[in-house]
Amino acid sequence: MQIKTVHVTNFRSVDDSELFEVDPVTCLVGKNEAGKSAILLALAALNPHDVTPAVFDKERDYPRRHLTQYEERHGDEEALAISTTWELSADDMEHMSEQIGKGVLAKNEVTITRRYGEKPHVTVGLNFPAALEFLYTKFELDSSERSVLASATTTSELIDVLSKITSPTENHKKLKAYLDKNGAVTTHVGRLIMSILPKFMYFSSYDRMEGAIQLEQTRQYIADGQIKNDAHRGARLFAEFLDYAGVSIDKITQVTTYETFNARLQAASNNITDQVLEYWTQNPDLNVVVRIEQARSGDPSPLNTGTIAWARIQNNLHRVDTPFSERSAGFVWFFSFLVKFAQVQKEETPVVLLLDEPGLTLHGKAQADLLRFFKEKLAPHHQIIYSTHSPFMVPAEELASVRIVEDQVEMKGPRRIPQGTKVRSDVLTRDPDTLFPLQGALGYEITQSLFVGKHTLLVEGPGDILYVQAISDALKRRGREGLDSRWTICPAGGIDKIRPFVAMFSSNALHTAVLSDQAQGDKRKVEDLKKSEVLQAGHFFTMADFLQRPEADIEDMFEPELFASMLNGTYELDDQHKLTAAKLIEAKNDTQRLVKQAEAAFAIMPSSVPEFDHFRPASWLIRNPKLLDGKGASVNTTLDRAQTIFDAYNKLL
Repeated sequence: MQIKTVHVTNFRSVDDSELFEVDPVTCLVGKNEAGKSAILLALAALNPHDVTPAVFDKERDYPRRHLTQYEERHGDEEALAISTTWELSADDMEHMSEQIGKGVLAKNEVTITRRYGEKPHVTVGLNFPAALEFLYTKFELDSSERSVLASATTTSELIDVLSKITSPTENHKKLKAYLDKNGAVTTHVGRLIMSILPKFMYFSSYDRMEGAIQLEQTRQYIADGQIKNDAHRGARLFAEFLDYAGVSIDKITQVTTYETFNARLQAASNNITDQVLEYWTQNPDLNVVVRIEQARSGDPSPLNTGTIAWARIQNNLHRVDTPFSERSAGFVWFFSFLVKFAQVQKEETPVVLLLDEPGLTLHGKAQADLLRFFKEKLAPHHQIIYSTHSPFMVPAEELASVRIVEDQVEMKGPRRIPQGTKVRSDVLTRDPDTLFPLQGALGYEITQSLFVGKHTLLVEGPGDILYVQAISDALKRRGREGLDSRWTICPAGGIDKIRPFVAMFSSNALHTAVLSDQAQGDKRKVEDLKKSEVLQAGHFFTMADFLQRPEADIEDMFEPELFASMLNGTYELDDQHKLTAAKLIEAKNDTQRLVKQAEAAFAIMPSSVPEFDHFRPASWLIRNPKLLDGKGASVNTTLDRAQTIFDAYNKLL
């Protein structure tokens, strides 16, 4: 199961968060006191993990300014705190089919809500005829046995009808016993869904590993369960650290010869170093060293008796080793975090990780390493929702996964009326403090890879720039007007990056226009951006607008026959495999998008032909401009179409 949407209401600073979508890794961005922690805590209480128990407490959690009107606002029912939708995987659907019958679940989407003082409630669309048929088949009811139950249209009605049969058959009795045990299908499904529902683990403070532990004492803590106490968190993390390295306390202490003992410790040190340095790029000259020694009487208790395990950090550059506890706060935090969440990967049932402000003590580049750890190690197993106000914890390459959190206020004359915390999936906020982390993240990425000018035309990728330049130059060679040279063409990397770019830089005296592709699913994004106030009216166009189609790409500026010629030239296709407009349509006739047709055509090419790449035809065209100097109808129609597009943008200057 994977959580898809969240809607928090009536919880602390959140009157109504509004519905927002959740990705495999979701970043909540907002300033201090915006309500980020409230959103995470509300999620935690939906189905809390044992290590982070959470409940909805009316006196503590219900918005305080409305508490005295609780009954008036909610009547006889308890206030709704959270509503979520989930997507069942194919395996989940198969499991449900085995339990309740194939086709009983109308779709693979489930809604799970929780109110104050109540357990989670599951709502799912059910096909009751299919549920009844499954039960009748399961218990081998014949036509006469079924006819007695004909008035039942739901399993709840079936339970009632069965209870009133005066002379039930054996099959009726078995069916009744099954329903008495499992309940109506609605109840049964709810129980099954809850059994596979991921639990939420909330972390607001992160354990710091001890630099040394007394082995005998730690083994005793483990044996009697005291290791779980908060007082022993650092020792617990050290034990987990040894497990992470593949050498547990028991394995180390059971070795009876020096060479074996030494080999085990070296293996542990090398293993830990390799795993840590994979995600700690700040200093490649470090080695993590594990040592087991007899205690020295002068050391502080409990390290002055028995056998001591030490974690030390060897700096090969300066040829010195230091205790783990004396390393920088950032390194200790990062090291401890990796060890802690390596254990989470072992959870048999996926969990949703709720991380409140992770990585605050880390340098910006180390925060980037942390994001990489999220993506590579945690996200394949668990969904992650984390909060931040650091620009380096904002995933600049995946801004579509960012959600803005704001504590909004409405002004009525001189009065400030609180509207509560809102979560928005777009980034068109006007609050500069909220926007700052996004500005920092995207600004950093732009300084690395993008060049902008006073008049910036945003396109989706570098291939789009080459197409526009090639066609504009071809028009100018014919004495016609191409794209005005005052436009600086800038690749934004997709429609999801175009939106935050415009939101963050349109206020900086930057004149911005957009030429975007449009595919299925983009319509709402396009409409939202066109309606927004951050972009001047008439400055956003898609290729679909110019071609008057539901969807189109920059490649659709070309006539199909001309685009086929470009592909033939790019990939040097021989006569047997040369493409034509007809062959492109034949490869995929359910779309007019040339890119999709080309992808389909190349998918059935022999392995000797390279895979289709969006950039290569554009690169070939800029090196072979004479193709656009031809006299054929396909060239003329393409140039006329491009002229119309360029004229629209030139008028904006």
